[in-house]
Amino acid sequence: MSDVNKTIQKWHASFRKGTDFDSWGQLVEAIDEYQILARQLQKEVQSTNSSDFTEEQKKTLGKIASCLEMRSGSLQCTQSKEDFKLEDLKKLETIIQNILTYNKEFPFDVQPVPLRKILAPGEEESLELEEEEDAAAGAGSTEAFPPRAPGTLLPRLPSEPGMTLLTLKIEKIGLKDAGQCIDPYMTISVKDLNGVDVNPVQDTPVASRKEDTYIHFSVDVEIQRHVEKIPKGAAIFFEFKHYKPKKGFTSTKCFAFMEMDEIKPGPIVIELYKKPTDFKRKKLQLLTKKQLYLHLHQTLHKDS
Repeated sequence: MSDVNKTIQKWHASFRKGTDFDSWGQLVEAIDEYQILARQLQKEVQSTNSSDFTEEQKKTLGKIASCLEMRSGSLQCTQSKEDFKLEDLKKLETIIQNILTYNKEFPFDVQPVPLRKILAPGEEESLELEEEEDAAAGAGSTEAFPPRAPGTLLPRLPSEPGMTLLTLKIEKIGLKDAGQCIDPYMTISVKDLNGVDVNPVQDTPVASRKEDTYIHFSVDVEIQRHVEKIPKGAAIFFEFKHYKPKKGFTSTKCFAFMEMDEIKPGPIVIELYKKPTDFKRKKLQLLTKKQLYLHLHQTLHKDS
Protein backbone atom coordinates (compact mmCIF):
# COMPACT_ATOMS: atom_id res chain seq x y z
CA MET A 1 0.00 0.00 0.00
CA SER A 2 1.35 3.45 -0.91
CA ASP A 3 2.20 6.00 1.77
CA VAL A 4 -0.62 8.28 0.67
CA ASN A 5 -3.18 5.48 1.01
CA LYS A 6 -1.83 4.67 4.47
CA THR A 7 -2.25 8.35 5.42
CA ILE A 8 -5.86 8.37 4.16
CA GLN A 9 -6.58 5.15 6.10
CA LYS A 10 -5.15 6.73 9.26
CA TRP A 11 -7.33 9.83 8.80
CA HIS A 12 -10.39 7.67 8.22
CA ALA A 13 -9.70 5.62 11.37
CA SER A 14 -9.29 8.85 13.39
CA PHE A 15 -12.53 10.25 11.90
CA ARG A 16 -14.43 7.05 12.83
CA LYS A 17 -12.96 7.11 16.33
CA GLY A 18 -14.13 10.71 16.83
CA THR A 19 -17.66 10.11 15.51
CA ASP A 20 -17.96 6.92 17.63
CA PHE A 21 -16.99 8.85 20.77
CA ASP A 22 -19.45 11.56 19.73
CA SER A 23 -22.35 9.13 19.27
CA TRP A 24 -21.56 7.43 22.62
CA GLY A 25 -21.73 10.79 24.41
CA GLN A 26 -17.98 10.79 25.25
CA LEU A 27 -17.68 14.44 24.30
CA VAL A 28 -14.25 15.23 25.74
CA GLU A 29 -12.71 12.32 23.80
CA ALA A 30 -14.63 13.26 20.64
CA ILE A 31 -13.43 16.88 20.78
CA ASP A 32 -9.86 15.71 21.34
CA GLU A 33 -10.01 13.33 18.34
CA TYR A 34 -11.64 15.92 16.06
CA GLN A 35 -9.02 18.54 16.93
CA ILE A 36 -6.09 16.17 16.39
CA LEU A 37 -7.47 15.16 12.98
CA ALA A 38 -8.20 18.79 12.01
CA ARG A 39 -4.57 19.68 12.76
CA GLN A 40 -3.29 16.72 10.74
CA LEU A 41 -5.40 17.77 7.75
CA GLN A 42 -4.27 21.39 8.09
CA LYS A 43 -0.65 20.26 8.20
CA GLU A 44 -1.16 18.38 4.91
CA VAL A 45 -2.87 21.41 3.33
CA GLN A 46 0.03 23.65 4.41
CA SER A 47 2.73 21.29 3.20
CA THR A 48 4.53 22.90 0.26
CA ASN A 49 6.71 19.91 -0.62
CA SER A 50 3.90 17.34 -0.79
CA SER A 51 2.70 16.29 -4.23
CA ASP A 52 0.36 13.60 -2.86
CA PHE A 53 -2.72 15.81 -3.26
CA THR A 54 -3.83 18.35 -5.87
CA GLU A 55 -4.66 21.92 -4.86
CA GLU A 56 -8.38 21.09 -5.23
CA GLN A 57 -8.02 18.05 -2.94
CA LYS A 58 -6.13 20.16 -0.40
CA LYS A 59 -8.98 22.68 -0.47
CA THR A 60 -11.42 19.84 0.29
CA LEU A 61 -9.21 18.63 3.17
CA GLY A 62 -9.18 22.20 4.52
CA LYS A 63 -13.00 22.28 4.40
CA ILE A 64 -13.19 18.94 6.25
CA ALA A 65 -10.88 20.46 8.91
CA SER A 66 -13.32 23.41 9.16
CA CYS A 67 -16.26 21.04 9.71
CA LEU A 68 -14.32 19.15 12.41
CA GLU A 69 -13.58 22.47 14.15
CA MET A 70 -17.26 23.47 13.87
CA ARG A 71 -18.47 20.17 15.36
CA SER A 72 -15.88 20.58 18.10
CA GLY A 73 -17.22 24.07 18.80
CA SER A 74 -20.82 22.79 18.90
CA LEU A 75 -19.85 20.18 21.53
CA GLN A 76 -18.02 22.74 23.65
CA CYS A 77 -20.81 25.28 23.65
CA THR A 78 -24.36 23.98 23.77
CA GLN A 79 -25.69 27.51 23.12
CA SER A 80 -23.59 27.81 19.97
CA LYS A 81 -25.39 29.47 17.08
CA GLU A 82 -23.04 27.66 14.69
CA ASP A 83 -24.53 24.27 15.52
CA PHE A 84 -22.94 21.57 13.37
CA LYS A 85 -24.63 18.21 13.86
CA LEU A 86 -23.05 14.76 14.10
CA GLU A 87 -25.19 13.44 11.22
CA ASP A 88 -23.82 16.28 9.03
CA LEU A 89 -20.26 15.43 9.97
CA LYS A 90 -20.82 11.76 9.14
CA LYS A 91 -21.58 12.77 5.54
CA LEU A 92 -17.89 13.59 5.18
CA GLU A 93 -16.69 10.04 5.89
CA THR A 94 -16.89 8.88 2.27
CA ILE A 95 -15.15 12.08 1.13
CA ILE A 96 -12.14 11.34 3.39
CA GLN A 97 -12.06 7.71 2.24
CA ASN A 98 -12.22 8.70 -1.45
CA ILE A 99 -10.33 11.99 -1.36
CA LEU A 100 -8.14 10.95 -4.34
CA THR A 101 -11.17 10.41 -6.61
CA TYR A 102 -13.77 12.76 -5.05
CA ASN A 103 -14.93 15.30 -7.65
CA LYS A 104 -18.38 16.44 -6.50
CA GLU A 105 -19.26 19.72 -4.87
CA PHE A 106 -18.52 19.89 -1.13
CA PRO A 107 -21.83 19.31 0.74
CA PHE A 108 -21.49 22.33 3.07
CA ASP A 109 -20.84 25.99 2.40
CA VAL A 110 -17.68 26.36 4.49
CA GLN A 111 -14.27 27.88 3.93
CA PRO A 112 -11.03 26.01 4.69
CA VAL A 113 -9.66 26.83 8.17
CA PRO A 114 -7.46 29.97 7.95
CA LEU A 115 -4.01 28.46 7.91
CA ARG A 116 -1.13 29.27 10.15
CA LYS A 117 1.67 26.86 10.52
CA ILE A 118 1.48 25.18 13.92
CA LEU A 119 4.56 23.13 14.64
CA ALA A 120 5.08 20.29 17.06
CA PRO A 121 7.19 21.07 20.17
CA GLY A 122 10.84 21.31 19.12
CA GLU A 123 9.99 21.32 15.41
CA GLU A 124 10.43 25.07 15.14
CA GLU A 125 13.96 24.80 16.57
CA SER A 126 15.23 23.43 13.24
CA LEU A 127 13.70 26.42 11.42
CA GLU A 128 14.75 29.02 13.92
CA LEU A 129 18.45 29.14 14.63
CA GLU A 130 18.77 32.68 15.82
CA GLU A 131 17.84 33.79 19.32
CA GLU A 132 14.49 35.42 20.01
CA GLU A 133 14.77 39.12 19.11
CA ASP A 134 14.90 41.41 22.13
CA ALA A 135 12.39 43.80 20.61
CA ALA A 136 12.00 46.69 22.98
CA ALA A 137 10.05 48.80 20.49
CA GLY A 138 6.34 48.88 21.20
CA ALA A 139 6.69 47.12 24.54
CA GLY A 140 4.95 49.96 26.34
CA SER A 141 1.89 50.11 24.11
CA THR A 142 -1.61 49.07 25.12
CA GLU A 143 -3.33 47.18 22.34
CA ALA A 144 -6.38 44.97 21.92
CA PHE A 145 -6.25 41.99 19.57
CA PRO A 146 -8.67 41.37 16.70
CA PRO A 147 -11.11 38.50 17.30
CA ARG A 148 -9.67 35.22 16.09
CA ALA A 149 -9.89 31.50 16.80
CA PRO A 150 -12.04 30.83 19.88
CA GLY A 151 -9.52 28.37 21.32
CA THR A 152 -10.21 24.78 22.28
CA LEU A 153 -11.07 25.12 25.97
CA LEU A 154 -13.28 22.38 27.38
CA PRO A 155 -16.17 22.63 29.87
CA ARG A 156 -15.81 21.58 33.49
CA LEU A 157 -16.22 17.87 34.14
CA PRO A 158 -19.26 16.65 36.10
CA SER A 159 -18.59 16.62 39.84
CA GLU A 160 -18.17 13.36 41.73
CA PRO A 161 -18.70 12.88 45.48
CA GLY A 162 -15.45 13.34 47.41
CA MET A 163 -13.53 14.37 44.28
CA THR A 164 -11.89 17.73 43.54
CA LEU A 165 -11.90 19.65 40.26
CA LEU A 166 -9.42 22.43 39.47
CA THR A 167 -10.13 25.64 37.57
CA LEU A 168 -7.04 27.65 36.63
CA LYS A 169 -7.56 31.28 35.67
CA ILE A 170 -4.68 32.40 33.46
CA GLU A 171 -4.48 36.05 34.40
CA LYS A 172 -1.38 37.42 32.66
CA ILE A 173 2.19 36.70 31.62
CA GLY A 174 5.11 39.09 31.97
CA LEU A 175 7.48 39.39 28.98
CA LYS A 176 10.01 42.08 28.15
CA ASP A 177 8.79 42.24 24.53
CA ALA A 178 5.07 41.74 25.27
CA GLY A 179 4.13 44.51 22.84
CA GLN A 180 5.70 42.63 19.92
CA CYS A 181 3.83 39.32 20.28
CA ILE A 182 1.26 38.65 17.53
CA ASP A 183 -1.84 36.54 18.27
CA PRO A 184 -0.46 35.15 21.54
CA TYR A 185 -2.19 32.19 23.16
CA MET A 186 -1.44 29.42 25.66
CA THR A 187 -1.47 25.65 25.23
CA ILE A 188 -2.28 23.83 28.48
CA SER A 189 -1.48 20.17 29.01
CA VAL A 190 -1.11 17.73 31.88
CA LYS A 191 1.87 15.39 31.46
CA ASP A 192 3.10 12.46 33.50
CA LEU A 193 6.76 12.01 34.53
CA ASN A 194 7.57 10.66 31.05
CA GLY A 195 6.04 13.67 29.33
CA VAL A 196 2.96 11.73 28.15
CA ASP A 197 -0.43 13.48 28.02
CA VAL A 198 -2.88 12.34 30.70
CA ASN A 199 -5.60 14.81 29.60
CA PRO A 200 -6.79 16.41 26.36
CA VAL A 201 -4.55 19.35 25.40
CA GLN A 202 -6.36 22.73 25.40
CA ASP A 203 -5.59 26.06 23.70
CA THR A 204 -6.80 29.37 25.07
CA PRO A 205 -8.29 31.97 22.76
CA VAL A 206 -5.88 34.72 21.69
CA ALA A 207 -5.01 37.01 24.63
CA SER A 208 -7.44 39.83 25.36
CA ARG A 209 -4.91 42.70 25.51
CA LYS A 210 -1.28 43.65 26.09
CA GLU A 211 -0.16 46.41 28.38
CA ASP A 212 3.42 47.44 29.17
CA THR A 213 5.32 44.22 29.86
CA TYR A 214 2.18 42.10 30.37
CA ILE A 215 -0.08 40.10 28.09
CA HIS A 216 -3.50 39.64 29.71
CA PHE A 217 -5.59 36.51 29.20
CA SER A 218 -8.15 36.51 32.05
CA VAL A 219 -9.43 33.10 30.94
CA ASP A 220 -10.52 30.02 32.93
CA VAL A 221 -9.09 26.61 32.05
CA GLU A 222 -10.91 23.55 33.43
CA ILE A 223 -8.45 20.73 34.14
CA GLN A 224 -9.99 17.63 32.58
CA ARG A 225 -9.36 15.16 35.40
CA HIS A 226 -10.23 15.07 39.09
CA VAL A 227 -7.18 16.16 41.10
CA GLU A 228 -7.20 12.84 43.00
CA LYS A 229 -6.91 10.94 39.69
CA ILE A 230 -3.92 12.86 38.30
CA PRO A 231 -0.89 10.52 38.34
CA LYS A 232 1.77 11.09 41.00
CA GLY A 233 4.63 13.23 39.68
CA ALA A 234 2.54 14.78 36.87
CA ALA A 235 2.66 18.50 36.11
CA ILE A 236 0.44 21.05 34.38
CA PHE A 237 2.28 22.81 31.52
CA PHE A 238 1.60 26.23 30.03
CA GLU A 239 3.24 26.91 26.65
CA PHE A 240 3.16 30.51 25.47
CA LYS A 241 2.86 30.68 21.67
CA HIS A 242 2.80 33.53 19.19
CA TYR A 243 2.74 34.00 15.43
CA LYS A 244 5.88 34.97 13.51
CA PRO A 245 4.85 36.57 10.20
CA LYS A 246 8.38 36.64 8.76
CA LYS A 247 8.77 32.91 9.26
CA GLY A 248 5.11 32.05 8.65
CA PHE A 249 4.59 29.79 11.65
CA THR A 250 3.37 29.79 15.23
CA SER A 251 6.28 29.43 17.62
CA THR A 252 6.59 28.52 21.30
CA LYS A 253 8.32 31.42 23.04
CA CYS A 254 8.58 30.01 26.56
CA PHE A 255 6.83 27.68 28.99
CA ALA A 256 5.95 27.28 32.64
CA PHE A 257 4.68 24.39 34.72
CA MET A 258 2.97 23.70 38.01
CA GLU A 259 3.51 20.53 40.04
CA MET A 260 0.83 18.72 42.00
CA ASP A 261 2.01 19.94 45.41
CA GLU A 262 1.40 23.51 44.21
CA ILE A 263 -2.35 22.92 43.80
CA LYS A 264 -4.06 25.06 46.43
CA PRO A 265 -6.76 27.74 46.27
CA GLY A 266 -5.74 31.31 45.50
CA PRO A 267 -3.16 33.15 43.39
CA ILE A 268 0.13 31.59 42.29
CA VAL A 269 3.04 33.04 40.32
CA ILE A 270 5.28 30.61 38.39
CA GLU A 271 8.61 31.00 36.63
CA LEU A 272 9.12 31.03 32.86
CA TYR A 273 11.59 28.71 31.14
CA LYS A 274 13.37 28.78 27.78
CA LYS A 275 12.03 26.68 24.92
CA PRO A 276 11.93 23.94 23.71
CA THR A 277 9.34 22.74 26.21
CA ASP A 278 10.94 20.13 28.46
CA PHE A 279 7.98 17.96 29.46
CA LYS A 280 10.26 15.64 31.44
CA ARG A 281 11.62 18.60 33.47
CA LYS A 282 15.24 17.45 33.16
CA LYS A 283 17.10 20.43 31.63
CA LEU A 284 15.33 23.58 32.72
CA GLN A 285 16.70 27.01 31.88
CA LEU A 286 15.04 30.16 33.17
CA LEU A 287 13.90 32.48 30.38
CA THR A 288 15.33 35.61 31.98
CA LYS A 289 16.85 36.96 35.18
CA LYS A 290 14.18 39.67 35.21
CA GLN A 291 11.18 39.39 37.53
CA LEU A 292 8.74 38.17 34.87
CA TYR A 293 6.27 35.38 35.61
CA LEU A 294 3.03 33.65 34.68
CA HIS A 295 0.22 34.76 37.01
CA LEU A 296 -2.54 32.24 37.76
CA HIS A 297 -5.45 31.91 40.16
CA GLN A 298 -6.61 28.50 41.36
CA THR A 299 -10.13 27.52 42.36
CA LEU A 300 -10.86 24.05 43.77
CA HIS A 301 -14.37 22.59 43.49
CA LYS A 302 -15.10 19.72 45.87
CA ASP A 303 -18.41 17.84 45.86
CA SER A 304 -18.98 16.71 49.42
